Amino acid sequence: MTQLSIVIPMKNEEGNVEPLLLGIAESCAGTDYEIIVVDDGSDDGTAAAVQGLAAADPRVRLLTHTRSAGQSAAVHSGVLAARGNVVCTLDGDGQNPPEELPKLYRPLFDDTTGRLGLVAGQRVDRQDTLSKKWGSRFANGLRARILDDGTRDTGCGLKGFRRDAFLALPYFDHMHRYLPALFRRDGWEVLLVDVSHRERQAGSSNYTNFRRALVGIPDLMAVAWLIRRRKKAQAAETATAGEDRAGNDG
Repeated sequence: MTQLSIVIPMKNEEGNVEPLLLGIAESCAGTDYEIIVVDDGSDDGTAAAVQGLAAADPRVRLLTHTRSAGQSAAVHSGVLAARGNVVCTLDGDGQNPPEELPKLYRPLFDDTTGRLGLVAGQRVDRQDTLSKKWGSRFANGLRARILDDGTRDTGCGLKGFRRDAFLALPYFDHMHRYLPALFRRDGWEVLLVDVSHRERQAGSSNYTNFRRALVGIPDLMAVAWLIRRRKKAQAAETATAGEDRAGNDG
């Protein structure tokens, strides 16, 4: 039975497919894993590159969106198809080093409390342009003040989580940026780990600071609303007197 599913959303990342998937194979050696690449409406050779590797390695699977639906939709599709109880995600642009993956899945494998739901990476020494760094710093600061989610970097693609816990979260576009707050909302413990970051080696970014800002404020307000409206009590079933008697008679 598959222990670990690694979900990678990709859009027009043909040049990053092979080095990223080979890096994952090296970093996860000794673990029963699968790789699910979700091609989010690419118009280059991303799907063909994945299929070429899948022909030689049955652990590699390809899902496709006929049109681009965004990173959260791609992650959600991958998690729905996952066979592992633990799921790790990383960005398809190659900037999340696959050698960081054990930091995410090992704490979840080793958890004996049943309370750890998410292990979230926080990038150190980011290899991005100054505009991206400044935009991210502003967005993370605003989010932290409003949500008080305890993390400095929710935009990092390196995350590990329980599949069942993720699928129980309310789904919405761009939810991948709010996973620490959403997991805590549902009562799960969240572990934060520092991870490295590297420069993009191929292709170009699909996002801009302006585009993120357009959707970021409404999303932030929506998550704050979800947290305030969370269900605060859990139901526990109580046996009836008749059920107690029947059990005692047996």
